[in-house]
Amino acid sequence: MSEGRKIVWLQTIALVLSIWLVNQLADKYRVQIDLTEEKRFTISDATKELLNSLDQDVFFEVYLDGDLPSNFERFQKSIGEMLDQFALESNNRIQYKFTDPAQATNLQARNQYYQSLINKGVQATNLNYKNADGDKMEKLIFPGALASMGMEEIPANLLKGSSAAGPEGILNQSIEGLEYELASAIAQLLYGGTKKIAYVLGHGSPDSLEIAGFRSAVLSKFDLFNISLAGRQSLSGYDAVVIGKPTKPFSDQEKYLIDQYLMRGGNLIYFIDALSVNMDSASGEGTVAIPYETNLTDQLFRYGVRVNQNYVLDVNSGQFPVVSGNMGNQPQIQMIPWPFFPVLTNFSKHPSVRNLDAILGRFISEIDTVKAVGIIKTPLINTSQYTKLLGPPVRVAFNDLRDKLRPEKFTDGPKTIGYLLEGKFTSLYANRIIPKGVDKSTFVEKGEPGKVIVIGDGDIIRNDLDPETGEPLGLGVEPFTKTTYANEEFILNILDYLVDDSGLIETRSREVKIRPLDRVKVSQERTKWQMINLGLPVFLILVIGALKWIFRKRKYAS
Repeated sequence: MSEGRKIVWLQTIALVLSIWLVNQLADKYRVQIDLTEEKRFTISDATKELLNSLDQDVFFEVYLDGDLPSNFERFQKSIGEMLDQFALESNNRIQYKFTDPAQATNLQARNQYYQSLINKGVQATNLNYKNADGDKMEKLIFPGALASMGMEEIPANLLKGSSAAGPEGILNQSIEGLEYELASAIAQLLYGGTKKIAYVLGHGSPDSLEIAGFRSAVLSKFDLFNISLAGRQSLSGYDAVVIGKPTKPFSDQEKYLIDQYLMRGGNLIYFIDALSVNMDSASGEGTVAIPYETNLTDQLFRYGVRVNQNYVLDVNSGQFPVVSGNMGNQPQIQMIPWPFFPVLTNFSKHPSVRNLDAILGRFISEIDTVKAVGIIKTPLINTSQYTKLLGPPVRVAFNDLRDKLRPEKFTDGPKTIGYLLEGKFTSLYANRIIPKGVDKSTFVEKGEPGKVIVIGDGDIIRNDLDPETGEPLGLGVEPFTKTTYANEEFILNILDYLVDDSGLIETRSREVKIRPLDRVKVSQERTKWQMINLGLPVFLILVIGALKWIFRKRKYAS
């Protein structure tokens, strides 16, 4: 073998060994640089800390595989990329695979498998799309996963977004929320049930069947305790306290208990109905809504908000059944648009409500802010721009709404019905007589940093009963149309924000921008770019080959 050929062989062997060594090092020590504008492939410090704390493997089985339209293939790819990031950060503690739920060979086995996924909490979606040939297709998909660690298993539903954004918007919002949903599943496997939520009983608040949906939702992630304020000396030990739709007064001693809990860094959620209305009296000329006397107005005022004694009507609303007449001796039920039941889709960019789907409200009231030194006030939920504000006395009558809702009559603009308050609160009892019967020696006038959420609708926490069976429906399920709204997700999100010490909820602020191609430009320049993409690589290879041939010829000629 000539000396020149030996050199070529040695160079080839060295090149192969170098490539093999680089691959081995890259597999063991993964390095990547995120060059995307929105840092799409960079996970948050809170998620990194969670992943680094893993001492055993977590396995995700993702049920999104098989024949999918291109937009869901993009979603599938994003899920894989995020899980790859998790695996990299956790030293391969995160493992996953994609499964096609439709792979069963016969219909019975497939349906049984589908039902088993639904029973485990993985939500199904009916997908309608056109294939490459333009044929209309319909397919049941399960855009979620089951996360397991040891013998424990929990669902993670990954297709989440606002229906107002349209199909592509929902997919993009789901991609934005992947880190939070996947990291939350891991956190729940590690710490599930360690946060304690207290629900205050009494004062006319709903109990039993009316909050079955709330209880089920909260217990899926936290420990939930029903508590009575009477006779208690403190609320210490609870990570958040929920006051849901009270209709009767709180005593000064009970208010003091709540106040001092907040002063010690506690977290409160108030779901408040300002007015009471008897729907049985709404036919004909209707009825007048009467203010509830809960004795909480001064407390909320001190913390920075006021729930007004009014109703906000919204053109974007749910429906309500009314008797439109009789056929024989049978009443005829008609569903009419009912603007007293707003469908809420106008959310702020706060991580607890960002990209949230529609919430169903019922008889909601506007919330104003008032001066509270050192308190940050963040609006969470707003109505649409097509609203009408009914001030006292508020009349509720079916006859007023039998005609089609006309947006030109709803001109009061967006109204805020949910606020987040954060900071060091001042006690209601600062410069005020402390109630009798409480321990005054532990009184705190200026508190530790705490959080308060006030929602001007007590019914968001309440579920309806199935009109046929009497069984409690899920939270946010409308009893007549069976439409499911995002009330449950909203409550879990705000609880997550209040009690989450890790900061995982902040990952819901991630934004992934869609950069669609200019379709007109694509059509006009398609041929040019096809030629460039096909011809340029071949041209470069020929140029490199020619230069190498010239170099070798000159080398050996000399």
